[in-house]
Amino acid sequence: MPATDPVNLKEKVRHLPDRPGVYLMKDRLGRIIYVGKAKSLKKRVSSYFQAGRARTIMQPKIRALISLIEDFETIEVKSEPEALLLEGKLIKQWRPRYNTDFTDDKRFLLVRVDLAEELPRFRLTRIKKDDRSRYFGPFAHSGLLRKTLAQMRRQFGILLGDGTPERLPDGTWRLYDDVRQEIYGAATVVRTEDYRRRVEEACAFLEGKSREWLETLRNEMAAAAARQEFEKAAELRDVVFALEKTLAKTRRFERIDPTRPEGDEEALRMLQEALALSAPPRKMECFDISHISGTFVVASMVHFANGRPDKNEYRRFSIKSFIGNDDFRAMEEVVGRRYRRLAEEGRAFPDLIVIDGGRGQIGAALKAFVAIGVHPPALIGLAKKHETIIFPDARAPLNLPLNHPGLNLLQRLRDEAHRFANTYNANLRSRKIRESVLDDFPGLGEKRRATLLGHFGSIDRLRAASVEEIAEVDGFGPRMAAELHRFLHPPLPAPTDTKTETTELDVETGMPRVPHDAAGETTN
Repeated sequence: MPATDPVNLKEKVRHLPDRPGVYLMKDRLGRIIYVGKAKSLKKRVSSYFQAGRARTIMQPKIRALISLIEDFETIEVKSEPEALLLEGKLIKQWRPRYNTDFTDDKRFLLVRVDLAEELPRFRLTRIKKDDRSRYFGPFAHSGLLRKTLAQMRRQFGILLGDGTPERLPDGTWRLYDDVRQEIYGAATVVRTEDYRRRVEEACAFLEGKSREWLETLRNEMAAAAARQEFEKAAELRDVVFALEKTLAKTRRFERIDPTRPEGDEEALRMLQEALALSAPPRKMECFDISHISGTFVVASMVHFANGRPDKNEYRRFSIKSFIGNDDFRAMEEVVGRRYRRLAEEGRAFPDLIVIDGGRGQIGAALKAFVAIGVHPPALIGLAKKHETIIFPDARAPLNLPLNHPGLNLLQRLRDEAHRFANTYNANLRSRKIRESVLDDFPGLGEKRRATLLGHFGSIDRLRAASVEEIAEVDGFGPRMAAELHRFLHPPLPAPTDTKTETTELDVETGMPRVPHDAAGETTN
């Protein structure tokens, strides 16, 4: 039986507030099939139930979605930015069927490499299939992607979709007719196995570029939200999700690749040679600073052992010595904190320290070692614009070939530091937005607010606390504790049908729980 008939759905819509929030559409089994955000819950949700809407919408997927809606729930929030973040979190958590379909936005390009071909080519496509091919993307900036592929063709000697290779009588291949125009520094006549090695190098490079573009997209998304361009921010968020998903699959592919150990060993040896080190840098650490316009300034340090991530040694830092936007001071602080502690504990330093940045960041790291009175190990900077290696001494900057295994290892190390720092930064921003709900509670000053959050540790734990537990906090009596508890648990609109489900909130997160079927298993 349907959870709510269409007449009662319209009646339920009339009780919705004209405020920002997130809505969850359900099918007849109570499964969440779509999550959306709204500037006005009342206006947005009502649009789904307007007469004739399903018949007039051109997209078949939207028509199908509307035909399956039997009930909905809403979560009211304070602002549109908070709705944007909550929508993204719930989509990631539940992966509703129709959000997944909409995320695969056909307007954005993917790069497809068909590994079943004797000479795999790098082609552009808008549809991802379940085949043996490797996919990179989606990419929001098609012009930049096309320029990058043209650069890769010159750098690695690979074939793009328009390539017309010719098989020669001896079994080799002539890739291009005009060597001077198409290939610079790579032979145009190759054996199949040699060409496939070029493909692997180009894939590694494109993956590194994907991670770099992912960071750019995240920053563009945050900037769009700050300008209150929420539709643009949501569009970019969907691309970020899809690109993160693709990169996660690529990492899983790398972990099961049986040739990877030898590749790591070769990369370490070649990096030793390029940097004139006394031994291969088996233990490397990389530092990165992350902030949004000077706010939520954090730092990350990642550790690679024998060319692989060692996540037990990862560290993240909040900046303590100052408030503001100064990457150099932030780098000096975190490098000093890390190696002062290692020195005090008598632990070994890494073989190589990599700083994300150029001459200024390198100088800041050196100041940290001077301040703690310790001689630094091998230290370099990696400037992202041209992937230039910067030395702390008089040596000239070094630009290795983009397919150099040692450089590719440094890129993986740097990109992992980016990812770790950006994740920490995003978590802090999300926590700040959740805590901002306390701004609307009258009579709660900064001191009592800090005491409250210090006692419970997070807004989610505060929301789960009882009146008696809140009353135990200094400055809160039974009356104020009860008022705050009611404020954090506003009553839901009364349903007009006794069969209408209500959303049960998870005690720890304060989020709606996923519906369960009769067997007690989560329905997705």
